[in-house]
Amino acid sequence: MSEAQSQAINVDVAIVGAGPAGLTAGYLLTKAGKSVAIIERDETYVGGISRTVEHEGYRFDIGGHRFFSKSQQVVDLWNEILPDDFIERPRMSRIYYEGKFYSYPLRAFEALRNLGLWRSTMCMASYLWVRAFPNRNVKSFEDWTTNQFGKKLYSIFFKTYTEKVWGMPCDEMSADWAAQRIKGLSLMGAVIDGVKRSLGLNKKPNDGMQAKTLLESFRYPRQGPGMMWEAARDKIEATGKGRIIMGHALDQLASDGRGGWRMTAKGASGMVTIEADHAISSAPMRELARRMHPLPQSTFQTNELKYRDFLTVALMVEGEDLFPDNWIYIHDSKVKVGRVQNFRSWSPEMIPDENMACVGLEYFCFEGDGLWSMDDDDLVALATDEMRILGLLDPAKVRGGTVVRQEKAYPVYDEDYAANVATMRAELEDKYPTLHLVGRNGMHRYNNQDHAMMTAMLTVENIIAGSRVYDIWCVNEDAEYHEAGDEGAEKELPAREPGREVSDDQAAALNSMRDVPTRIVEDDADGDRADTRRAA
Repeated sequence: MSEAQSQAINVDVAIVGAGPAGLTAGYLLTKAGKSVAIIERDETYVGGISRTVEHEGYRFDIGGHRFFSKSQQVVDLWNEILPDDFIERPRMSRIYYEGKFYSYPLRAFEALRNLGLWRSTMCMASYLWVRAFPNRNVKSFEDWTTNQFGKKLYSIFFKTYTEKVWGMPCDEMSADWAAQRIKGLSLMGAVIDGVKRSLGLNKKPNDGMQAKTLLESFRYPRQGPGMMWEAARDKIEATGKGRIIMGHALDQLASDGRGGWRMTAKGASGMVTIEADHAISSAPMRELARRMHPLPQSTFQTNELKYRDFLTVALMVEGEDLFPDNWIYIHDSKVKVGRVQNFRSWSPEMIPDENMACVGLEYFCFEGDGLWSMDDDDLVALATDEMRILGLLDPAKVRGGTVVRQEKAYPVYDEDYAANVATMRAELEDKYPTLHLVGRNGMHRYNNQDHAMMTAMLTVENIIAGSRVYDIWCVNEDAEYHEAGDEGAEKELPAREPGREVSDDQAAALNSMRDVPTRIVEDDADGDRADTRRAA
C-alpha cells in the first residue's frame, strides 16, 4: 500500500528497503508473529536490484539473477515463498570480441585459435616475454594480469571490460582482485593441451582450465525475479502483521533514547512516522548515516563511500532470438555497452510476442555522468547503433525501446572503504544494538542475492533471540560462489558469538571476503601517499 498515514505506526520492527534483504526479514518476522512496517522509495516495484520491470508486456531483469545457492536454508525459503513458478533454464554466457564469440570463463586454446595465426603468435610472444622478464613490482590489476597472460592477451580480454564495469583504469586497480577472480587458466597449459589433442593424445575437456564444474543450468522464476519478491510482499501483508509503504524514502531514523527507534519516511502523499523496538536498514550505508539522529561520529567516513551505477536499455526486436546466450560480455572498446542480456533466454515468458525478441544493453556509469543523464530516446538510439556496430542485430528490425536506471548497483571497494565501513559498524554495534544493517548496500558489501537474504535471515534470528547470536558480517561472499558447486550443499554453521548455542539447520555463512578493484595509492616525491585515481 502507498497511502501516507497521519498518525504514528507502532510495530516491533521497522525496515528500510523492500529488496531481497528487507523482504526476507519482513517475511520471517511476520511468520514468527512480529509486526513490521517496511518503507520502499520506489512507487511501483519491490525487489530492489532484483525487481522485474514491465514495459508494454515485456519484462526486464535488472542485471540477470540466477536462483542458485549453496545454502539449503535459502533454497528452502525460495521454494516456500514461490513454490510453483520456477523453471529450469540452460546456462550460457560468452565473451564477444571483434565479431567472434569466446567461451566464458575464457578457454585459452580456443581464444588463440579464434584470434588467428598472427594474433595468436603475437599473444604467445608477449606471454613468453613476460615469463622471461616478469614485472617484479606488481601493484595493479594490469601488472598482475599482464604477468599471467602477456600484454597482448591482457589488452584483448581483460582491460576493456574491467574498465567499463568499474570506471577505473586497470593500472589503478588492486592486483588482489585479479589474483582472486582470474583462476584456473594456464596459457602454457592450454597450448600444450591443444597440441596433445591435435595429435589425438588427450581427449579430456580441459582446454587449459583446472578441473572445475560450472553451473550448466539454473532455476529462474518464469516471469523474472520480481515474482519472488512480489510474492513475499503479498505474504507479508496477508499475515495482517506487515505493511509495505511504497513511494516513501527514509527521512530520519532517530533513537528514542530507550533502545527503540522513531523512523520518518517522506513520500509524495506526505510523511509517515513509524515507532519500533528494532530497526533494520538495507539502505546504502552512506545514506543511512546522513539521516540518523543523532548523527554518528562516523558520518564523515561514510560520506566517502562510493557506488557504481548502471542502466539497461531494452530493445524490442522483430524476428527470432538473436543469440542463445543468457548474456554476453562485450569486450570491444569501440562501443560503450558492457553486457547484453537476452531476456527470452532467461525465460520465454518475459516476452509477450513469440515473433519478437528482446535484448537489454547494460551500461555501467556513475549517477549524473554523461550516460546517466542522456535522454531515453538518445539512449535507445545509442543502443541500437551499438548493436549494429557489433553486428548483433539489424536496426531496421528494432520496434521500440525503453530505459531502466539503477542507482548504487555496486558498492565500490576503494582504498579507504574497509576502514570507513569498520568505523561505522563499530560505532553502531556499540551504541545501538537494536539497529541492524543487512544486504549489499546496507553493509556496503558486494554480495549476491542469496547472501543478502542470509544476512536478513540471521538478523531475524538475533532479534527473536533478543541478543546477537550470529555475526552477520561473516556471511559468505566468495567470488566463485555462483559459478560452481551443488545447490544446497553447504551445511556449515554461521559464525556466532562466543558461548552461544545455535541450531544445526542453519546454512553456511563462512568468514570469507570478495575482493573488487581498489585504487592504487603510491608515495609521492615527498613520501606522502598520493591518490592516483583518474576521473572516470
